[in-house]
Amino acid sequence: MAGTVYHGLPAHLFRPSLDSGRYLAFLGRLTADKGPEEAIRIARAAGMPLRIAAKVPRSESGYFNDRLQPLIDGKQIQLAGEVNDTAKEKFLAGAAALLFPIDWPEPFGLVMTEAMACDTPVIAFRSGSVPEVIDEGLTGFIVEGEREAVHAIKRVGELDRSKVRERFEQRFTATRMAEEYLRHYQQIVAAGL
Repeated sequence: MAGTVYHGLPAHLFRPSLDSGRYLAFLGRLTADKGPEEAIRIARAAGMPLRIAAKVPRSESGYFNDRLQPLIDGKQIQLAGEVNDTAKEKFLAGAAALLFPIDWPEPFGLVMTEAMACDTPVIAFRSGSVPEVIDEGLTGFIVEGEREAVHAIKRVGELDRSKVRERFEQRFTATRMAEEYLRHYQQIVAAGL
C-alpha cells in the first residue's frame, strides 16, 4: 500500500461564517448506527436546540416512525429533511457544533469535513475514522459517550472557528487530495511497481 488519501471537497463549495452558532446540528441518514437518538439525548441534556437535516431511507421508515418521530417536537428538536449543498452550507454554518455520535466503524464520514469547511466544530464518538479526521481540541472533540459529548458542548466556545476552517483547507480540499494521489503514483512509478 502506498498510503492513505483522504477525500477532498472543492475549497469553495462551502464558505465559513465565523458565527458562533445557536443550535446543534445532525446531518446524515436516519439510521440507528448514525446515532440520531443519541444526538437528541445529547442536545436535551445540554439544553440546546437540535436541528436534523437527514434523509429517512425507506428501509428505516419503521425505525423513524417508532423511535425518532415521537422525539421530534418541532421546537427543541427540529427535522429539516434532506438538504442540498446550498442549504447544507447555511445549516452547518449556523450550528454551534455538528454532533456525530456514530456507532459503527465509519470509513470516512464526509459530513465531518463538510462541517469543518463551514468552520463548524465536530463533536464525535470515537469510532471508525473519527480520530483520523478530527483534530482533538482544534476542529472539535472526540468523546467516549453521551456524557462526554454534553461536556464537550460546553467547551465549544474555546475553539477558534477560523482554525477549524484553516485545518479543513490544509487536510480536506480536492486540490490536496489530487496532490496526494499524484505523489503516491509517482512513488509507485519510481519504485518500479
